[in-house]
Amino acid sequence: MPEVLTFKIEDFEGPLDLLLYLVGKNKMNLYDINIMELIDQYTATIRNLQDNRMEVASEFIDMAAHLVQMKSALLLPRSPEAERMKAELTGRLIEYSACKEVAAKLGSRARDLYTAVRQPMPLVGAAEYTRRHDPNLLVTAWFSLMGRSLRKRKPTQDRFEPLVTAPFVSVSSRVSHMLRGLLKGTLRKMDQLFSPEDSRSTHVATFLALLELIRAGRVKVDDGGQLNLDRTHRRKEEASAHE
Repeated sequence: MPEVLTFKIEDFEGPLDLLLYLVGKNKMNLYDINIMELIDQYTATIRNLQDNRMEVASEFIDMAAHLVQMKSALLLPRSPEAERMKAELTGRLIEYSACKEVAAKLGSRARDLYTAVRQPMPLVGAAEYTRRHDPNLLVTAWFSLMGRSLRKRKPTQDRFEPLVTAPFVSVSSRVSHMLRGLLKGTLRKMDQLFSPEDSRSTHVATFLALLELIRAGRVKVDDGGQLNLDRTHRRKEEASAHE
C-alpha cells in the first residue's frame, strides 16, 4: 500500500512538480521510471487530499484522470497506446526537471549579485509649466501628437457651389470647336487646346475629343505637338460609300 504523504498541494507548482517529487522520494531513475508505482503514488495522494476535504486544483485532478487512463492501457498486453503515453510522460518529466535545474541555477546567481539603488535625482528648475497658449493651438498639437488627423469641420455651402454650378461640357461640342479652329487655321498646336481659365470639365472633354479625332484619323499630332488636319478624310469616306 502506498505511503500516505502529508503536505499541502500549494507546495507544488503543478502536477509535473508533484510527479517529480514522487520520483525523487521513491529514488526512481528518471530515465527508467516504474510508471505503475508512480501512478499509484500520485492517485493515492490526490484521493487522500480529496477525502480530507481539501481543495485540489483542477490541473492536479486532470493529471490524475490521465494517469488512471494510462494505467488501464498499461494493463493491456502489448498496447502501443500505453507505450506512447508512457514515453510522453517520461519526456515531459525529463524536460521539466531540466528546466527546474536551470531555474535554480539562475536563481542562485541572482541572489549572489549585488544590487544597489541610488536616490532619485532632484528636479532642476520649476516643474510647473507657466507659458500660455491659445486653446486651439493646444488642440492641434494634441491631435498631431496622437497621430490623428485634425477634427473635420463641417463643409460650408460655398465649397460645393463650384461643383454644383459648373457647366457640363460635352465631348461632341469640343470636337466641333477643334475642327472649326483647324479649318480656319486658328488652331495649330495642342497647347492652344488647354487654358488655365477653362474649367476641369472643359479640359476633360477637350482631351477626350482629341483622342476621338486621332482615333478616327481626322487629326494627327507630331512630336512637337503640332496638330495636322486630314482634309481628305471626308472625300475618302464619300468614295468608300459610293463603292
